[in-house]
Amino acid sequence: MTTAGTVQEFVALMHATIDQLDQKAITQAIDLLFEAWENGRTVFMMGNGGSASTASHFACDLAKFTIAQGKPRFKVMGLTDNVPLVSAWTNDSGFGSIFAEQLEPWIGAGDVLVAMSVHGGSGNGDAGPWSQNLGRAVQFAQQRGAKVIGLSGFGGGALRQLADVCITVPASSEPDGTPLVESLHVAVHHLICLALKLRVKEASAVAV
Repeated sequence: MTTAGTVQEFVALMHATIDQLDQKAITQAIDLLFEAWENGRTVFMMGNGGSASTASHFACDLAKFTIAQGKPRFKVMGLTDNVPLVSAWTNDSGFGSIFAEQLEPWIGAGDVLVAMSVHGGSGNGDAGPWSQNLGRAVQFAQQRGAKVIGLSGFGGGALRQLADVCITVPASSEPDGTPLVESLHVAVHHLICLALKLRVKEASAVAV
């Protein structure tokens, strides 16, 4: 295939996939995050690989872009951003521990954990099953009474089953599936932050 053909095919795939996104799930995710803001709770973000960068980006935008004059700000923590702490938990307790152990002193009822994963924890690599650190953290967060929002892809994987709300970007093949899912996760997180910015600005009640 020519480069022009690749561009045309991927853009067409993006358009077709956007139309398949579950708008109800997106709205539910926005509602959960707004409720956390209203109650002065904390939002935690996590992901692996490209999804780790999306988690950092989402955390940045939720903390900064949503600011409305005279209103409290979102409390946000990116679990991918403290490299020394991630490496310390990996060294001492394995990579599967890195998110749950960071959550242990912080997360509680009313908080929200956002988990991002292209395959939602389904599949295997050289190190074994993918994204086991996400599943462990999701279950720990729910035990503490927190809500979980998933951004997944393909069939949704374990994340679709575990999360309270999961926005799944449908994909069926590689190599275009992973860039498609990761691209639309960024688009969805921008949409969520825009909706939240408007709701915070218009909110009559002041958050805790």
